[in-house]
Amino acid sequence: MASGWSSTTSIADFCSLNLPVAGSDLGIENTNIKTAPGVTLDEHQKTLVGCVLDLFAGRPSLKKLSLWDDNGVFEDNITIATGRKQFEPQWYGLQTAFSEIERLHHEVVSGGNPIGMDLKTRYVTKGISKEQTIESKINIFYDKDTGKITKVQDKWGGELPDSSFKNVSIEQLFDPWWWVHYGEGWAWWMWSFTWDTWWWQAMRNLNSVSVPKMVSVPKNDEEDAKRGNQ
Repeated sequence: MASGWSSTTSIADFCSLNLPVAGSDLGIENTNIKTAPGVTLDEHQKTLVGCVLDLFAGRPSLKKLSLWDDNGVFEDNITIATGRKQFEPQWYGLQTAFSEIERLHHEVVSGGNPIGMDLKTRYVTKGISKEQTIESKINIFYDKDTGKITKVQDKWGGELPDSSFKNVSIEQLFDPWWWVHYGEGWAWWMWSFTWDTWWWQAMRNLNSVSVPKMVSVPKNDEEDAKRGNQ
């Protein structure tokens, strides 16, 4: 990374080094944060939300990802990425996988910790022009001492796979449209689909390991800029 920036640098370190930490200084593009009535965010929370919105829009950068703790976690319905070596490729992978990413809606619904946000995004897969719209409930957890993001949960349809097969209702198992919905999601990500949660968890863990082998992360700001991420 460029001089002054480090994945291990805390917000307090930035201040002691007299380095700016505002969203604009980090290159954060999404600064117009929409909030639900009665919800307020401080400036740092706005920076974290703007960072996450940029990442979901396929606009990662090393500077933005410096807002994440090295041991941070990204979790969605097909991935559990733990640690910088796993979560960074997940975000850079969006640029590789999709020709279009359009945010249709966002609204912060909770200003606590985690910060809660509703998100609706349209994706178009490269090569096959497959279009998919995902509505999610996003939770952004952060360390109050360092100010860094420790976990982001992306819950498709407001839910994540549970750890017990018994939590899948009988009605869901016999509902063909439920199977079609989840089957399409897995096909879209080029995964074979099964609902047995043990296998689902295994596939999520496999995804977090396999994506870093297929997606490269820039080594420094110069390389990042060549990709158009600065």
